Amino acid sequence: MEQPQIKTGAQAELLFNRLRKRHKHLKKWARRAGTDAYRLYDKDIPEIPLVLDLYGNAVSGALYNRPYEKDENEEALWLLAMAGAVSKALEIPKEHIFLKRRRKLKWRREGGVQYSRLGNEHFYRDVHERDLLFRVNLSDYLDTGLFPDARKRRALIQQEGAGKKVLNLFAYTSTLSLCAAKGGALEVDSVDLSNTYLEWGKVNFALNKLSPGENNAPWRFIRADVLVFLKEAAAKRQKWDIIILDPPSFSNSKKMKETLDIRRDYGELIRLCLRLLLPGGKLFFSTNARGFHPDQSDFPRRPIRDLSPALVDEDFRGKRTSSTWEILAEPPK
Repeated sequence: MEQPQIKTGAQAELLFNRLRKRHKHLKKWARRAGTDAYRLYDKDIPEIPLVLDLYGNAVSGALYNRPYEKDENEEALWLLAMAGAVSKALEIPKEHIFLKRRRKLKWRREGGVQYSRLGNEHFYRDVHERDLLFRVNLSDYLDTGLFPDARKRRALIQQEGAGKKVLNLFAYTSTLSLCAAKGGALEVDSVDLSNTYLEWGKVNFALNKLSPGENNAPWRFIRADVLVFLKEAAAKRQKWDIIILDPPSFSNSKKMKETLDIRRDYGELIRLCLRLLLPGGKLFFSTNARGFHPDQSDFPRRPIRDLSPALVDEDFRGKRTSSTWEILAEPPK
């Protein structure tokens, strides 16, 4: 019985030392970058497969599947020990640390599991990023409402949005929509199937003094199946200057008419979006699907540029992040 405890104690010490070193390095960078939400640890030590993100004075983390089976009670005790190491290293209360278990992708195929509710503690924080504020929930979902690895993408959209009509698809908590609006967009349409996340998006806008006006104009939050929305928008001849397309890798949510598999369906999604671009417009397509890359031959007249290397920030150097491509409207014939 002593061996697992000794091993857990040694791993907790390893995690403590690693976090102290990382935090000392990153907090100086974060201060310069104007953010208090960033990645502290990303499975740096193989036997400690945790991902830990700092949000102000609190931490959200996930345990990934380990290469061997472990008793549930033993795993729970191990997580408590790791939470203790995090608390000690960062000098924050244990009750501000939330460690969840992230299962393999096949578990997530049971229908929108990646966004399903895990609890009802309502542990919120409002975190800073440059001139922006974002509401995060560290306790109740696997994801918090803000993805640290998309920080530079948010800055890009804020810069690109000035004077533009912007459409954000699979908007989640509408963080990219907010960036476009803060950057001076004329209109922003956020489309998602979840009322919960659209309402969360409205909170993000309100935090930044961008509350929707009459009929939600110029910031509209639209509950819809994205594929259905795109087809209806084409029929109505609607157009946008910028379209943001960041779909889940896979979803068979009961709210959707069809399942979505990004490796199979990306071509249709992109072609539908390109039909809705104004002349000179841009489509920003992102995915976290491992090893995925759009095939240029599928879009022979559309310049495709991989923006991913330029969008990796300091806390994600050497780590796997989501990928982003810029696809331009078809040039005049």
